[in-house]
Amino acid sequence: MKSSTFLILSITAVYSSVLHAAAWSVNNFLMTGPKAYLTYSSSVAAGAHSGMEECKFQFGWERWNCPESALQLSTHNRLRSATRETSFVHAISSAGVMYTLTRNCSLGDFESCGCDDSRNGRVGGRGWVWGGCSDNVDFGERISKLFVDALETGHDTRALINLHNNEVGRLAVKATMKRACKCHGVSGSCNIQTCWLQLAEFREIGNYLKIKYDQAHKLEMDKRRVRAGNSADSRGATAEAFHRVHATELVFLEDSPDYCTRNASLGHHGTEGRECLQGGRNLSQWEKRSCRRLCTECGLRVEERRTEVVASCNCKFHWCCTVRCEQCRQLVAKHFCTRRDAAAAAPNHIRRRNKGHKR
Repeated sequence: MKSSTFLILSITAVYSSVLHAAAWSVNNFLMTGPKAYLTYSSSVAAGAHSGMEECKFQFGWERWNCPESALQLSTHNRLRSATRETSFVHAISSAGVMYTLTRNCSLGDFESCGCDDSRNGRVGGRGWVWGGCSDNVDFGERISKLFVDALETGHDTRALINLHNNEVGRLAVKATMKRACKCHGVSGSCNIQTCWLQLAEFREIGNYLKIKYDQAHKLEMDKRRVRAGNSADSRGATAEAFHRVHATELVFLEDSPDYCTRNASLGHHGTEGRECLQGGRNLSQWEKRSCRRLCTECGLRVEERRTEVVASCNCKFHWCCTVRCEQCRQLVAKHFCTRRDAAAAAPNHIRRRNKGHKR
């Protein structure tokens, strides 16, 4: 028992260091699950980390940008909230854990796991049959539940919402899987194909869940029945609310706070000081509007700052076999959200520009 406890603490310490010992670290995931599953702890930690990194990417140009405290705020009993944003945190972190466990299984990292060959030999469609080595998502799903769902020890509406959103994340991993095939036949004629299922890129899962976030369903509870506490009325109101929700829908209970302003107790940093995108090539419309969304609509101004950067340029290939480049300096313009009353205090080398939009 002592050795098992020591191993858990050792893994926790290592991954706290790897993840910069941030407040949102995935230690909670490591401290859950049966002792027999210690071999999966490193994959669970890596999966939760990849989930939060994907969260930061998906919300990089939004007022709420998945801060480092997001995972802690969604799992800590005293700090728990049930907003649209925490629904995404639960889904993407759960998906990340399941995804990593499944991938590591396919790579042969676990002795107790192998390919999913349960369909092999069956006719899948015209001209192809199931075969090969499908990614074992059932294994990833099972172990993920043991760790992630174990964080929810309560039986209230928030706990049920979190468990539901965890499952949405796991279903997203399954929904985005791809069919890969190999041709068979004389001279590569591909008369018949053998096909198997493999994981999609994790970015596809993030994109999938971001759409689910935009379409998230708010649970409308009968407050009178909920106030009855743990009575049958309260449980009945919760059951009725969930009955109207599809298994793949993200759900939330509370409206989101104002992410424009800083709220230290909730871990929200506000948008002051955030970088936004004023223009550039290959930007989506959502990215192009980031300065309006983060700055002007939050009562801030857009400030342009020019920074000198050094980059390789005029690279030439020399026979044989080196590439030689020059070092070029150029001014790069970046834009940030600043308070309107900060204009007078800004240094002279900063070029100020307010691209305000009427609300």
